[in-house]
Amino acid sequence: QLQLVESGGGLVQPGGSLRLSCVVSGFTLDYYAMGWFRQAPGKEREWVSCISRGSRFTNYADSVKGRFTISRDDAKNTVNLLMNSLNFDDTAVYYCAAAPLRCDNEYDYWGQGTQVTVSS
Repeated sequence: QLQLVESGGGLVQPGGSLRLSCVVSGFTLDYYAMGWFRQAPGKEREWVSCISRGSRFTNYADSVKGRFTISRDDAKNTVNLLMNSLNFDDTAVYYCAAAPLRCDNEYDYWGQGTQVTVSS
């Protein structure tokens, strides 16, 4: 069974940090580019970051560039998103997703999401 499970969300103060993890099962992670997306209340889902196969390339949305870091460990079937200097605009449900081969391909598999709330 194909499955992506996110964890690590929670409540954090502005300026704080969180590390999200996505554990995948049921498919070979190294075949896929992995992305993170987020959806804030009342807004459309937006792309946050992607990491290519073999970690050759990483890309970030302008809104998180310099604050977020994506990484992957194919041996552990895990993708992480380290989020620093969090602000109110980062509040959202965060989803990991898998796209075959390339970051710009369609994302076929999605997790259920983990809530990140930035509040003082």
